[in-house]
Amino acid sequence: MSASLKDGFHEEMLDTYRIASRHDYTPSVFKENVERYGGVESAKYWLRASGPQSPQSGLTRLCKLGLLGVSMEALVLRKRWKRLFTDAERQEARRRLNGHGYGECARKECGSDLDGLPW
Repeated sequence: MSASLKDGFHEEMLDTYRIASRHDYTPSVFKENVERYGGVESAKYWLRASGPQSPQSGLTRLCKLGLLGVSMEALVLRKRWKRLFTDAERQEARRRLNGHGYGECARKECGSDLDGLPW
């Protein structure tokens, strides 16, 4: 896995913070973890925290703002980042997005950029 690939994902994760901040949502813990541990490692950590007790308040907030397309889960499913994540991690990201009704939105927002569409 190349450093430039990981760096690119890291920058997109920080873009998620920047975009959310412009919509009156400042996910500071998200930003702190990405800066401390890196975008890929942070995403992998959050994807392991699954089930009914998982920390998905950020995803719910992005959903309410109409910003699921910039969520960590949506980034994980983008074709260009596929090599960074396991099938299980990508499946968990897809499960979470489906739970927020993202399948139809993804087709409209991202077209063929997301792997595995239709859901």
